[in-house]
Amino acid sequence: MEHQLIRKVVVVGGGTAGWMTAAALSKMLKGKIEIELVESDEIGTVGVGEATIPMIQRFNQVLEIDENEFMRETQATFKLAIEFVNWGRIGDRYMHGFGRIGQALGTVPFEHYWRKLHQAGKVGDLADYSITRQAAAAGKFMRPVTDAGNSPLAEIAYAFHFDASLYARYLRKYAEGRGVKRTEGKILDARLSGLSGRLESLVLDGGRTVDGQLFVDCSGFRGLLIEQVLHTGYDDWSHWLPCDRAIAVPCDSAPKLLPYTRATAHSAGWQWRIPLQHRIGNGHVFSSGFMEPGEAESILLNNLDGQPQAQPRMLKFTTGMRRKSWNRNVVSIGLASGFMEPLESTSIHLVQTAIARLIDFFPSTGFDEADIAEYNRLSRWEYERIRDFLILHYKATQRDDSEFWNYCRNMPVPDELAAKMALYERNGRIVREGSELFAEVGWLQVMHGQNMKARGYHALADLIDDKETQEYLDSVRDVIARCVDVMPTHEEFIAKNCRAADTVR
Repeated sequence: MEHQLIRKVVVVGGGTAGWMTAAALSKMLKGKIEIELVESDEIGTVGVGEATIPMIQRFNQVLEIDENEFMRETQATFKLAIEFVNWGRIGDRYMHGFGRIGQALGTVPFEHYWRKLHQAGKVGDLADYSITRQAAAAGKFMRPVTDAGNSPLAEIAYAFHFDASLYARYLRKYAEGRGVKRTEGKILDARLSGLSGRLESLVLDGGRTVDGQLFVDCSGFRGLLIEQVLHTGYDDWSHWLPCDRAIAVPCDSAPKLLPYTRATAHSAGWQWRIPLQHRIGNGHVFSSGFMEPGEAESILLNNLDGQPQAQPRMLKFTTGMRRKSWNRNVVSIGLASGFMEPLESTSIHLVQTAIARLIDFFPSTGFDEADIAEYNRLSRWEYERIRDFLILHYKATQRDDSEFWNYCRNMPVPDELAAKMALYERNGRIVREGSELFAEVGWLQVMHGQNMKARGYHALADLIDDKETQEYLDSVRDVIARCVDVMPTHEEFIAKNCRAADTVR
């Protein structure tokens, strides 16, 4: 009996995490296991996670979602990069573009040939060799051309900006169409088994009960099941990532629809700008230890492209994660599992990978402890590697204009990150550990973009002489520039393929 197939999964909480989970499970479980989602209209969702990274395409493909339909239904735009402003020094700008940089030349990675000549002043910036960075800067977009062979046009990596509430509504329709039952109600209590200690049922307002065998907690920061019922505990990382507040507000659209997210550093945090078809999403992430909320709100409102469309909304958070993402028969996904500020648009990705991991380790009624332990180990490893990448943005700064930036510049960092930074500063080496989310090219763009200097380069880059290397680099740069020239503008591409019906630009 302990190893029978689970009969019912209960998802607690709607929003992006809840409906992503319900939609994916409705597809992958093939209607053989009952799925019920419980949410209350009285409890709002955070709803600001509007920027994604390219792996979201895989999620949509698994669900067999038509991309143009999805774009129209969620007022979405395309995203090629994140632009970082004022992070290394005030006045600095760089992009973290998706996809690879350059083309393979010889024995060592492309960037070492580039770095060798860049240190000698013979070639331009790293951005010259990235089609996504060049296209983003030019306001261009197109999907990759599948039959373009070795052309950069075949390698256009992209993600999306979308309205999180519309995305949840879209996935709700998808999930309910595949048999997911939605129950409206506020959870008042939870009942645990006296023998196993596992959760058996939820008690809703009005005395209704919802029974289940596997519970997925998508209740947001509250962690209604994983924390309030099971008291799992939380690891606080705010000594490394000191921002603990965000003020969010939408505003009217700008004349030009940019195909990238922007993150602009201010004196005690940073501001996001996410362009959608019908509006721009904005927010100011800041540290309450270094700035008062009134000042943070004023900075945000004074740096909008258009008129605000709502009153600013304050969010409080503590960066970190649950000590266990899976405890007994409760799996936490999304903000219930942990929080990483949206600096590199990882929030929705962490929902996606948690769902994939749950499917990989989907339990029988016995809930094998070895499986649960491995799920938790993998979850922690993923969170910690993303954490370190985010810390890099704060640590690798030369700013000394505020107490906040002085704190960040001087703070000790995790050993793994310190080692990565030291390795880069010597010979520009970047080592990706296993399948950590951010590959070498991501670390390279942030390190270089924030003025970290590599003293040398890979010794084997000298196997090719400077003249041949320069000719090759110039060729790659020129091919990318010609490819960007033939691309349509971002607005033109959306207008032709996926403009929302109620959006006029």
